[in-house]
Amino acid sequence: MKFHIANMTCGGCARGITTAIKELDSNASLDIDLQNRIVEINTTVSQDQVIATLSERGFTADPA
Repeated sequence: MKFHIANMTCGGCARGITTAIKELDSNASLDIDLQNRIVEINTTVSQDQVIATLSERGFTADPA
């Protein structure tokens, strides 16, 4: 699943997103395009769970 995260502006944000997703699913893999603010996540959890987890961390994730 792919998300646009408008408020992902730096490497620290990318690390925070990675940590949040890995806590949700330790087997998840992420491909982060910081310049375009796109995150592609391969995980077994639902899109709603991913969005909720990122929201709890202060990130707004919109399906891309």
